[in-house]
Amino acid sequence: MITVHTNSDGALIEVELSGQVTSSDYTNTLVPAIEAALAEHNAVRLLAIVQPEFKGYDLGAAWSDTKLGLSHWRGFERIGVVADQGWVQTSIRLAAPILPCPVQVFEMAELEAARRWMRESLGSIHVTDLGDPCVQVSLLGKLDPEEYKQAEKDLDALLQDRSGFRLLIDLRDFDGWQGLSALAAHFRLASRHIEMLDRAAIVGDKSWQHMAQRVASHVLGTRTQFFGSEDYENAKNWLAIG
Repeated sequence: MITVHTNSDGALIEVELSGQVTSSDYTNTLVPAIEAALAEHNAVRLLAIVQPEFKGYDLGAAWSDTKLGLSHWRGFERIGVVADQGWVQTSIRLAAPILPCPVQVFEMAELEAARRWMRESLGSIHVTDLGDPCVQVSLLGKLDPEEYKQAEKDLDALLQDRSGFRLLIDLRDFDGWQGLSALAAHFRLASRHIEMLDRAAIVGDKSWQHMAQRVASHVLGTRTQFFGSEDYENAKNWLAIG
């Protein structure tokens, strides 16, 4: 059985799974709720609460679950699963790396923490004017696609009267992307402004960030340089001079 609860703005769907879940539960309850939400929103957040009496899916429900995921692959912004069953937790954790959105597993005692996680922002992007022609973009925490939408507006507003700019990318407090859709949003933001970029400094303390700078220097065709976290001021000076 599937029971659906939708919050006031319709973008967050809370689903309870109990007993034996069948194909008709998907067809008559879950799919209509998700499609109605997606008619009003670009993406939805789904919180699945697996009750202790949940017995699993029948074969038809398993196929319906697969079809739902494939047909709305990019329709989920975040998925949370609350369950005490070890097999459920393990299944979700194994699937999480290939899903295009953030996925988090909680125990039943953490239900309220799961609800907070569904509503909160996991990271943020700050765009700062360092003085013409320099702009700083700071990536904080684990980013989801929604953060890039606001960052793009902020960056566009800052660059609207400029013919070019120099970029300081601050990764000192960056923990990565929440799913493939967030990574795709990152590349879309970069590609939209690449022609205006004169040079870029990357500040961080992780080896993959240094490697990313080396790759970027070849792909972007512009001057880039990596600085350790302790060299933040040197990075700003390098960017501004010359």
